[in-house]
Formats: sequence, C-alpha cells, structure tokens
Amino acid sequence: MTSEITLFVNPTAGRGRGARAARPAASAFRDAGFSVRTVLGDDPRDALDRARAAVEEGTGALIAVGGDGMANLALQAVVGTGTPFGLVAAGTGNDFARALGMPLREPAAAGRMIADALKCGRVRDIDLGRVGDRWFGAVLASGFDSRVNDRGNRMRLPLGRVKYDVAMVAELAAFRPLPYRITLDGGEVREVEATLVAVGNGPSYGGGMRICPGADLTDGLFDITVVGECSRATLLRVFPRVYRGTHIGHPAITVLRAASVELAAEEVTGYADGEPVGPLPLTARCVPGALRVVGP
Repeated sequence: MTSEITLFVNPTAGRGRGARAARPAASAFRDAGFSVRTVLGDDPRDALDRARAAVEEGTGALIAVGGDGMANLALQAVVGTGTPFGLVAAGTGNDFARALGMPLREPAAAGRMIADALKCGRVRDIDLGRVGDRWFGAVLASGFDSRVNDRGNRMRLPLGRVKYDVAMVAELAAFRPLPYRITLDGGEVREVEATLVAVGNGPSYGGGMRICPGADLTDGLFDITVVGECSRATLLRVFPRVYRGTHIGHPAITVLRAASVELAAEEVTGYADGEPVGPLPLTARCVPGALRVVGP
C-alpha cells in the first residue's frame, strides 16, 4: 500500500468543523508516517472529479472529512475500486460514521485509528445501497421524514439540527399518511398507507435516530421500516423513541427485510444519507461487499 493518502475535505461541514477537523486528522496521519494530499473542490461536482482522479492515480486511501453528505460524495468516487475508504466525522448528523464505529467529532482520534488500521491492514468489506447510479451507506428516507428534509433544506434559519426540529413541527401540522406501493425482491406489490418508509443499510439517520436499529452493514439485506397510518398524537409519542430504537414493536410499525425494494408514492422525494436522490418511484438494491473500509 502506498504511503500517500488523500483527505477529501468539506470545509463547510458542521458550520466550519470540516476545515478545523482536517488539520488534526492530517497531523495524526503524518505522525504515523503517511504523506497527506488534500482534495477540496470548487463545488460538489468538481470535488468529486478531483477525488476520482486521486483514486485513479493510486492513492493509498480516500479519507472523507465532514458529515454524511461528504461521506456520501466520497462513496461515489471510491466504490468498487478496492481503494480503502475512511471517515473523519465532522458534520451535523454523522450517521454513517456511527454505523462504522468511528469516533464522532474527534478528528485526531479518528485519524490515529485509521492510520493504525492502514498500517496493520485492518480493512473490511461492507454493503452499500444503490439507487440508479447513486450509492448510499446509511438510510434511504421517504415520506414524512423526507418532507421534513425538504422543508429544512429550504429554511435559512435556525442553523444546525434545530432547523429540522422546527421543520418537523411545521410538517407535522399538515402531514397525512400516503398510499405506498412497496415491492420486495421483485415479488408481490404491497399497497399500504404509510407515514414513512425508511430503507436501512445502516441503522440511523438524522443525527442518531435509529430508525432501522437492526440493520447490518454486512448481511446483504436492507432493513425496511414502515411506519403505517397513525395519528399526529401517536407519531409525537413514538418518534422520540427512535433515538433508542425502541419504536420497533409498536403496532403501527413493520420491519421488512430484502435485498431490493421498489418504493412508489405520489409527490415524495427520496433522500439517501440526507441527500436528495429524486422523486419516487425509486428502486434501491443492497450490493454486498461494495466498499472496502478502514477503521475499527
């Protein structure tokens, strides 16, 4: 393995934490004997092109520094190449880092952990989700949660996670369950009234909400959490339990497992790793061993 690694940095992640996190992470890698190349970019498209170029040139590892959006962008550059992927979590949600067992907002510790793993050859292959030509590591969201994301993305204030709490309250006032058509592994179509459907390669989204608590990055299957028709009062009671994963078992909630799932519903946008992937209908496929990761 080459001693040069590439830091793929989002300087704006977590209101500037990405830029601040890059420095102690880089120092940890250099202290371990690695040479460090930093890739930024003028915009996401340019950054992705630069990351892909680094991978094609044979970098020893691509290390994303930022939040879930940056991690997701890095996946598009490294998946299927065999180049190890690492993640220094410095964003707002950091759900993919949680799934990987990485330190959160501790860039020096994350850098040391990844450097040690690279030197010891401690790598593993994990599954990823794929929607069309887009890859995701954690959760594909649709329904109430994706509409909260839509609304939150349109809001300039407040900043950080708080704006999504505000967006949730606003969306809750107008939300009604939606008719979904769900098809698992190309089989029979299930028609259900659902508040949301979340497709989990990893267990959490939204900064630690364990919407799919049983999801396993190495089993070749999605956990699909279907929150059925329920009142706003029920949703308000159940939703806080998502942070602990104890919502599973509520009568309104069903968990399905499949290697592929097609979701269809009117006027719903799918979000994967917090990034919009397009309107439903969408088909997500779990691809076993798609990503080589380095870490714990």
